[in-house]
Amino acid sequence: MSKYVTKHIPDQKPPVAFVSRPWGSFKQFAFNEDCTVSLMQVLPGQRLSLQSHTGRAELWIVLDDGALVQVGDDIREYRAGEEIWIPANERHRLSCPGNQPIRVLEVAFGNWQQDDIQRYQDDYQRNEP
Repeated sequence: MSKYVTKHIPDQKPPVAFVSRPWGSFKQFAFNEDCTVSLMQVLPGQRLSLQSHTGRAELWIVLDDGALVQVGDDIREYRAGEEIWIPANERHRLSCPGNQPIRVLEVAFGNWQQDDIQRYQDDYQRNEP
């Protein structure tokens, strides 16, 4: 077990609540849970490193069509509104192959630290094994 695992990391995607209201509805991805929420934007032709994390699992909610996502060996294009569960220690990557930036909302469960990133491939020559 890594030194970065200091908080509970779910093994599976936590339940997402669907709540109806008179004005419409909302999805609740975390309810009074310890998590970190980030809005990622990837520019056209760019991509994140192929990476994994020992200290957190991530739920990605795609906000723009055309997000190219790798989880493990599976690579596919996602549309706005789709959700992707990335377990702790799973290799993953987000890419923008189109001509418009793509955005993904990340809800990370566990201990979010920059130091827990293990990079396997990186276009920007950051730390690789």
